Amino acid sequence: MNHLQQRVGHVCLLECFSTISSLFGRRICYVYKNRHLRKSSTSLSDRTGRLAEQRAGLGRWQLLFNHSTMASEAKKAKVAVREGILFGMGNPLLDISAPADQAFLDKYGMKANDAILAEDKHQPMYQDMVDNLKVEYIAGGATQNSIRVAQWLLQVPHATTFFGSIGKDKFGEVLKNAGEHDGVQVNYHYDEKMPTGTCAVVITDNNRSLCANLAAANCYKKEHLDKNMALVKKADVCYIGGFFLTVSPESILAVAQSCAEDNRTFALNLSAPFLCQFFKEPMMKAMPYVDILFGNETEAKVFASEQKFETEDLVEIGKKIANLEKVNKERKRMVVITQGTEETIIVQDGKVEHFPVVKLDASKILDTNAAGDAFVGGFLAQLVQGQPLKDCVRCGNYAASTVIQHSGCTYPAKPDFQ
Repeated sequence: MNHLQQRVGHVCLLECFSTISSLFGRRICYVYKNRHLRKSSTSLSDRTGRLAEQRAGLGRWQLLFNHSTMASEAKKAKVAVREGILFGMGNPLLDISAPADQAFLDKYGMKANDAILAEDKHQPMYQDMVDNLKVEYIAGGATQNSIRVAQWLLQVPHATTFFGSIGKDKFGEVLKNAGEHDGVQVNYHYDEKMPTGTCAVVITDNNRSLCANLAAANCYKKEHLDKNMALVKKADVCYIGGFFLTVSPESILAVAQSCAEDNRTFALNLSAPFLCQFFKEPMMKAMPYVDILFGNETEAKVFASEQKFETEDLVEIGKKIANLEKVNKERKRMVVITQGTEETIIVQDGKVEHFPVVKLDASKILDTNAAGDAFVGGFLAQLVQGQPLKDCVRCGNYAASTVIQHSGCTYPAKPDFQ
């Protein structure tokens, strides 16, 4: 038996004892771990750290053990955070954010808390905001937000990687510099003709309405992905927002298939109701590869309607999504449904868990833009470390609560999540 097999075997035993301890008390697990560590010349954490750097190493086995089922709540050993452990791909956009009133939304046919793609009637809105509202420019785009938040929480340079398309212009440089400043390994495709994409973020009271003008973000080429596939394969977890279904569904499939082949985790977000309605074909082509699906209650209900589930019960919707066809049988699909300030519902392998959200005093809420993105970033930051589901959700809620107390997807210099 080689060293890697021995190490995997040790962790298998530790996981078995952890499960037993959940039934008969934790002392047996504690005693076994201490005996095991005394016999070893190096600590388990040291060995885990080294193995996490190997592509077929122990880190991914721990992720599989820790998240293939929700049955065990025993304390999990952390997977060492390393460069490139989390990958994201999506639409990098520069947010043009400003407070406004309902009349401004009505002027451009928008709704509170809407998320839409810009049409011709929306084109004058961006200059209107710059000329007449108090605007802020903030690095944005749903997936890029999630990756930046995860990077902030992980605190290891280049622990995260992000792909997307921008223009060769000033706004593109702003996005690149923001990502690099945050510690993200940004690897953009540069479009020669189109300007960097922008997103109008119109804030009314505690609501936000998004209108994205994709521009260069809509020009991502799979050739860029093919040239940089090594960075994708380096990641234990790959996450893509649903908005990218409108841009490069072939790139989404390539990443998803790569994850299934290597038994790595692939996560997708429903992202917006219109995607479930008008881009359901590419969405359902990717679905068999999805290990973790994120969505809010509105998106989940629209998805259910489009898929003829004939129910609006979120738990039943979660179960039906979890039971959809799946390629990688080694991982049971997890469905995460958020409901704003209401409880988060998570379904996996026929089991359902409800996680309450600690409500923030309304006076502390500055901007709800990117709250959902931040939740995903916090969740994934714990997931890549092999942490229990309850800690993934807790960190997601922490990240969302932090971000909504700031303007746009911004946060303090250092996290204080415990």
